[in-house]
Amino acid sequence: MDKKNTLKIVKIGGNVIDNPQALTSFLTTFSSIEGFKILVHGGGKSATALAQKTGLEVQMVDGRRITDAATLELITMVYAGKINKTIVTQLQALDCNALGFTGADANTITSVKRPVSTLDYGFVGDVKNVETSTLELLLNHGISPVFCALTHDQNGQLLNTNADTIASELAIAFASQFEVELYYCFEKKGVLKDVNDDSSVIEKITASSYKELLHAQVIYAGMLPKLNNCFHALEHQVSKVCIGKPEMLLDSQAIFTTLTIQ
Repeated sequence: MDKKNTLKIVKIGGNVIDNPQALTSFLTTFSSIEGFKILVHGGGKSATALAQKTGLEVQMVDGRRITDAATLELITMVYAGKINKTIVTQLQALDCNALGFTGADANTITSVKRPVSTLDYGFVGDVKNVETSTLELLLNHGISPVFCALTHDQNGQLLNTNADTIASELAIAFASQFEVELYYCFEKKGVLKDVNDDSSVIEKITASSYKELLHAQVIYAGMLPKLNNCFHALEHQVSKVCIGKPEMLLDSQAIFTTLTIQ
């Protein structure tokens, strides 16, 4: 059986996007990764800042943005426009040929609007399908896709979608063709035993040790949705998931968290 090529899918959040120096540093690192790679980015604080400038009230419930029609219009401008094109432009300057995407482009990621239960999140999508054929064509031509946190429903509606979920669903969709490694870059060195101690990184978490950590209530509650996304990917043939600072992508001495099934 032929050995699969490795595909690295890297997700960055607001802490990188909101800091121009951190973004330039990260993109320099990303452009240095050899082989096939895809970048997924969140929205950062710039959507909130623009909302305040335009007098649009940002509605948050339990840390989640409620996406009404006006908010969707604004985040489309910020995520798919300003942030995505800033990243693509900087990557081109670093000789990394990149192409910006929402899930609507080439029909790559289809979602359904989240059903209303106790709370109506508005125009928020839950991913249903990832179409990899166009993306694979681009990867084989040396082009790295750059995804923002928007998908569509195939009925003309864009939907705000969690960027961590987009990264894990892309990873799952490619797992049959590639050896997929998923990297979540954020401001901490990894998953911490003590949220107040940056040196308390748990360097390896398996499915069984994760259950033990959950039972012992060691992991900070804010990390749980991210970790659940990680194990969802691992259960669907993604080879490994890493969480930490961007230096983990290239620095063999970097300390970070690696998650695997066994």
